[in-house]
Amino acid sequence: MINFAQIGNDLYTGKRSIDFVKRQKTWYLLSSVLIVLALVGIFARGLNFGIEFSGGSEFRVSGAASTESYEEKARDAIGQAGIGGNVETTIIGQNTVRVQTEAAQDRTAAAQEALGQEFGVPENQVSSTLIGPSWGESVSRQAIQGLLVFLVLVTIVMALYFRTWKMAVSGLVALLHDLVITVGIYALFGFEITPSSMIGFLTILGYSLYDTVVVFDKVRENTAEAFQTRRMTYRQAANLAVNQTLVRSINTTVVALLPIAAVLVVGFTLLGPGTLLDLSLALFIGIAVGAYSSIFIATPLLVDLRRNEPAVVELDRHVAKHADRRPVRVGAGAGARAGEDAGQSAPVGSADADVTGAAGSYDERADGAPEPAGRPLHRYVQAGPRNQPKRPPKSKR
Repeated sequence: MINFAQIGNDLYTGKRSIDFVKRQKTWYLLSSVLIVLALVGIFARGLNFGIEFSGGSEFRVSGAASTESYEEKARDAIGQAGIGGNVETTIIGQNTVRVQTEAAQDRTAAAQEALGQEFGVPENQVSSTLIGPSWGESVSRQAIQGLLVFLVLVTIVMALYFRTWKMAVSGLVALLHDLVITVGIYALFGFEITPSSMIGFLTILGYSLYDTVVVFDKVRENTAEAFQTRRMTYRQAANLAVNQTLVRSINTTVVALLPIAAVLVVGFTLLGPGTLLDLSLALFIGIAVGAYSSIFIATPLLVDLRRNEPAVVELDRHVAKHADRRPVRVGAGAGARAGEDAGQSAPVGSADADVTGAAGSYDERADGAPEPAGRPLHRYVQAGPRNQPKRPPKSKR
């Protein structure tokens, strides 16, 4: 049986490692394909804006006697009322039919009467709402303004917190990556964009930023230690940070997605279209994409941006120069030896890290006791002071 706790501990200590940073071209290629598909959906197929943005009339038939062939009944009723244009019909709950049309204006009463006759309900059970396009334009303008202000503030805060603009740029690229892919999925599948969806889009940016900041904080900690100890390259330290936060990112994402998935199931099966379903759908897509970008995009991009910095180049040169002088870890297998040959030193603080003492250079054995790189220790030293023979009393000396 898989021991996830042990796997998480091994990833944190560096005993196991997934080289996310080295495979950055693979992640870039995958994201590029997703972004191209998203842009094709946005510009070729277009976005399906709800009635709140485009304007029109919405009718709701409550307590319909039968919802069989509801789309055909709704089109016939709207046609009898003399309202042209497209007619979008959906089921809400068990027996409520929602019909969206162009602005009915003075034909609203006729549409209510015709819908009541088609679905077998009194006219007073058919509600109507008229929404003008100016309201949707106002919502769109305010949403775009809020997005721009959010991105500017995020850039300033991240640049000040991490003391480097390259981390801020990497975080912003990850945010835009999440936003474009999420909106592209809406376009490709024809999901309706409502004000609730816009709120969801802005919310997922906050989640994605939070996850990226957590990873970057560990990257800053590890890379600062790498510059101080000069035992790991910048790429190795950053990759170790991603591995150390991997389990936390997965756990956080799963915990966040489970209740949202439950809301989605209830919304699709029982509630139908509405604020709850629109918001949960945007959150589900955005959180999943945000978890991907914080692991596979943000940190590899940061490493690429800092690759040619003089301090990073000098650190990489120093680690590569002294890699062959380090003792090989005992009991680590061929993988550890290959890592050492490739210039990948063991992370500081890991279970297999080299230990250097006053007597020389030692490697840790499987049982935790130090073993010298040169001649073997005396058996009493190997056994430890507590297992040494007791000294005879003075009377028997």
